Amino acid sequence: MKSAVIVFPGSNCDRDAVDALQKVGSKVNKVWHQETKLENDLDLIVVPGGFSYGDYLRSGAMAAISPVMQEVKRLAERGAKVLGICNGFQILTEAGLLDGVLLRNKKIKFSCRDVLLHVEDTNTSFTKKYKKGQIIKIPIAHMDGNYFADPLTLKRLEDNGNIAFRYVSENGNVTDDSNPNGSALNIAGIFNDKKTILGMMPHPERAIDINTGSSDGLFLFESLLG
Repeated sequence: MKSAVIVFPGSNCDRDAVDALQKVGSKVNKVWHQETKLENDLDLIVVPGGFSYGDYLRSGAMAAISPVMQEVKRLAERGAKVLGICNGFQILTEAGLLDGVLLRNKKIKFSCRDVLLHVEDTNTSFTKKYKKGQIIKIPIAHMDGNYFADPLTLKRLEDNGNIAFRYVSENGNVTDDSNPNGSALNIAGIFNDKKTILGMMPHPERAIDINTGSSDGLFLFESLLG
């Protein structure tokens, strides 16, 4: 698998993404946001977490119009897989590659802790190494992770199976207490209609080694290998 990790001013999880991809055997390069050309044979593009442009205007709004994003869109249309994590998820929604927006957390506080997620669909390129109904532990670290969309969009996401992960309790129940940011329908991540693009607020690249708390994120990167 050939991968690229996009780096914006303020990205701080690009190194973690590279480490995760290299751990599963992917060839990976870091690409600066001002680049205007990406290689056509990329299998995966990762838009990592951090605080691109200091979260000025809105989180991800300025990064979404960086030159490299036109190339991300072009390759996405050609079928390359795209993974946006945390700030990367925000960038993908601002760029129109995914539906909805990420708003300020409901409690208006930065949240940094482990959360439990229910894997909604294991029949995708991003999740096929997970077991049906599996609950995984992945860390979050965000201020603007409150997923919002209008009722019709939420219904379409639900009906089309485009919800990738939900925040759940230890028993796998979708509850208000298990929702760390107020996201609609406890949404932690979504796919596009073709399920070639995934945006998620939790950080799978920070959960690739049991010695640092969890290795549940590693399965996502292993899934992408094919």
